[in-house]
Amino acid sequence: MKSKLKGFFPCLLLLHLAACAAQRPVLYPNEQLKRAGREASEKQIDECLRAAEEYVTSSSRAEEVAGNTAGSVATGAGVGAAAGAAGGAVFGHAGTGAAAGAAGGAVAGLTRGAIRGFSASGRPDPVVRNYVDRCLREKGYDVIGWN
Repeated sequence: MKSKLKGFFPCLLLLHLAACAAQRPVLYPNEQLKRAGREASEKQIDECLRAAEEYVTSSSRAEEVAGNTAGSVATGAGVGAAAGAAGGAVFGHAGTGAAAGAAGGAVAGLTRGAIRGFSASGRPDPVVRNYVDRCLREKGYDVIGWN
């Protein structure tokens, strides 16, 4: 069972990181974008995002998401261990059942935390978003949305 879980946790971590990927502005293909090209415009977006993060403090929000995820993992592991121990006791393997239940519960908690983190951290703060939109507009770009 341990060998099966070894490959599962790295995959789950990648899923978690992908779910937490931040949204970025989408630019209208105006003359500035055509002149600058995709690579230069991506650098401009990065500069505006960095400037916005420096100007608008959002660290408390990131700490909240991290705390919620950690709490979900701990709760899931505890509930899973209890359920696994109870199920394992029926078949005479309470320790193995508890370990399997804790692992499964922790995975469920991390997944729940990732989903919450995506909705919270994947969408930038409205002030950050407005800052980036204005920064790009001042550079000649036209933001049509965020993905």
